[in-house]
Formats: sequence, C-alpha cells, structure tokens
Amino acid sequence: MKVSAPWRLFRRMQDSAVAVASLVYAFAVVHAWRVLPGTGPLKVRWALVYPFMAFALSLAAILVIPMLRRALSRHVWISFRTGFGQSVISVLAGVGVLFAVAGLVFWNTWTASHGSGQFPAPVFAGYAAGIGLLLAQALITRRLERDPVLRSQIEEK
Repeated sequence: MKVSAPWRLFRRMQDSAVAVASLVYAFAVVHAWRVLPGTGPLKVRWALVYPFMAFALSLAAILVIPMLRRALSRHVWISFRTGFGQSVISVLAGVGVLFAVAGLVFWNTWTASHGSGQFPAPVFAGYAAGIGLLLAQALITRRLERDPVLRSQIEEK
C-alpha cells in the first residue's frame, strides 16, 4: 500500500513529535542533573525512575484500555482529516506546544535550583506521561494504516 502525501506528512509529524519531546526531556534531565542539589540516587529516582513509570503507565493505559485507545484513535483520525501536521503552521504549533511545556519543566528546575522550590518531580513525570501519549499516537497512526475502512482514505490515488 502506498500512502498519500498528506498521510506521510501527518505520520512524520507524529514521529517527529515523539522525537522532539524525547530530546527535550533528555536535555531537561541533563540540565537538572547539573543544577539541582541532591545525591545521584535521588536525582535518578525523581528525574528518571518515577517519570519512566508515568511514561509506561500512560502508554500502557492507552494501548490496553479499549475505551482510551478508541478515543485516541478517533482524535488521531480527526487530527489528520482537519489537516494537522500537514502544514508549516500546524507543525510549528505542535512543536511550540512541546517547547511551552518544556519551558515549564525548565522553569521548575530553575526555581528548585535557586532554593525557592522542591525537586520538580511532578513536571518531569507529567512531561514523561505526555511522551507516552505522543508515542501512543504514533503507534495508533500506524494501526490506522492497517484499518480496511480507513485505508481507502489514506492510500494514494
């Protein structure tokens, strides 16, 4: 099956969102590791282990619970049909949202490193859960390609 150009752009946007969010998260962890007080094991727990659990729970819940999977599948399909991820503006908007949320992580890290806040574990876990959601969307995008009902709207004509 050869998919249409709009579908390829949409699929690429889904994959790019996961990649960008993951790279931003990795950068945030490296930055937090350098500037936050505390021991190595504390940082591993709050910046890696607990957020990984949030990531895994987010991803698993969406892929395992049929109601969540159907809702996200519907959202992904509607996003494609409305043109999201197929124009420069929508790509910039999507990446802009990722960076805005990343800004929250960096701001929380900055306040914690200057003694006016706690370790920003909740924002790290929330961002990681968001990456789980983005990965689920990318996987659902691949699943939609195999749907016989939708295939005719995805294939190149």
